Amino acid sequence: MSATTEGVSQPTAKPIDYALLLLLAALWGSTYTLIRIAVETIPPTTLIAARTVIAALLLHAIMRAKGIRMPTDRALWGKFAFQALFNAALPFIMIAYAEKTVTAGLATILNSTAPIFTFLINWAIVRREPASLRKLGGVVAGMSGVTLIVGWEALSGMGQGTLAQVALVVSAIFYAWAAIFGRTFAGLHPLVPAQGSLIAGAIWLTPLALAVDQPWTLHPSTEALVCTLIMGIFTTGFGFILYFRLLQSMGAVAVTSQGYLRVPVGVLIGVFWLGEALPSTAWIGLICVVVGVAAMTIPEKPRATQALRDPAIREDTSGKTAPRGKP
Repeated sequence: MSATTEGVSQPTAKPIDYALLLLLAALWGSTYTLIRIAVETIPPTTLIAARTVIAALLLHAIMRAKGIRMPTDRALWGKFAFQALFNAALPFIMIAYAEKTVTAGLATILNSTAPIFTFLINWAIVRREPASLRKLGGVVAGMSGVTLIVGWEALSGMGQGTLAQVALVVSAIFYAWAAIFGRTFAGLHPLVPAQGSLIAGAIWLTPLALAVDQPWTLHPSTEALVCTLIMGIFTTGFGFILYFRLLQSMGAVAVTSQGYLRVPVGVLIGVFWLGEALPSTAWIGLICVVVGVAAMTIPEKPRATQALRDPAIREDTSGKTAPRGKP
């Protein structure tokens, strides 16, 4: 089977894509807890390298079963290496190191800012996707919801471990760049850029882990090993497949907006599974998050957008758009 598939120049989301976006948020939302447990006995670099290698082995098996071949074009593999650096190697390590000193609540807030940077980069630099006022409102609503859900008290840690906090924000910027750059893989089967990024990520990370951590000398706990395996198979392996599929169908701003969804997903898991109490402000925040994500993901009506952008188009009395000066 060929590595390519029919691509589209503009996002064309379907109802199933919104369900997959929620699934991706659930997978990646669980990562913070898994990392927090694993880094207690596994150094961050080795943890991330193992997570990436496990995911690459999983996708290799899936692609082989489906008969999908990896391309051999050197330029394309250069793109995979770039994508791996900014969507896996650097942010994964930054988050893992940061979570050794930063609370989970503050880490969630700072790392969920990726949609903001995606929006701003698209608006100010790339201009690949339209940056409407509605999407800007979605960014504001989403960040407001995250703050309400986690609680203002989580921000009290600002100033303690400043370097870790900055690393979380920088990792969010890297995610934004990677999401925008990932649209260049349109036309490839989603498994191809996912696997290409994981292979390149393993090449970036494995020598570093061997040199820095000497993993053969470690004594990880069983719990840490289980968390690493779960991250490799589910949050990274299947997560990357969903990620590149949704980039093609929904666009960069929409896909990074799942960063907001990670927080309510994590809170709801705590309420229904662990029996944690949820304050009333968190429920209000959940509504804000849903509204914000909807604002950034639901496509706007093309004719309405065109009418706003083109002053030569107006609404006539019959309800149809027509150029000015013509009946």
